[in-house]
Amino acid sequence: MQRNPTASLANQMKMRDREMVPRFLVQAMFALMIGALALVAYARLTDRPLEGTRPAAAILDEVSLTMVGDRASGVALFDMNGVQVAHSNDSKKGFIDVIWVSINRERALRGADVAAPIRVVRQDNGQVAILDDATGWSIVLIGYGQDNVAAFADLLDS
Repeated sequence: MQRNPTASLANQMKMRDREMVPRFLVQAMFALMIGALALVAYARLTDRPLEGTRPAAAILDEVSLTMVGDRASGVALFDMNGVQVAHSNDSKKGFIDVIWVSINRERALRGADVAAPIRVVRQDNGQVAILDDATGWSIVLIGYGQDNVAAFADLLDS
């Protein structure tokens, strides 16, 4: 009687797959996920204050701008007098387009006016932030690179 070599190989593969990730590690992973979910649920249900948030910084300087454009031709920034002050197609200003996409997405989700102005602010801690009063969305420009921060910070200096 001849043995089937494929059946033996299949059995070896089943045993190997069982041994690659030990059962207790899988159980520990699920226990960790359930524990994290329980901690977050507890914090939300008991209205615990947010402890890992940045302290509020005072605004030293600000400029209000409107963003007009599309993905194909870029995004222009206009001051409150209707004068174009920057465009995402300008040298090293592509980050304007990234911010425009984020703001438009948030406004679409909340049903806010897409033509509402944004505020670019310089805070007393030296950081530049973008605030959208129409949705409450904001971003502090930290860690986005010197050119990307300058795309907005330069608007405060002009």
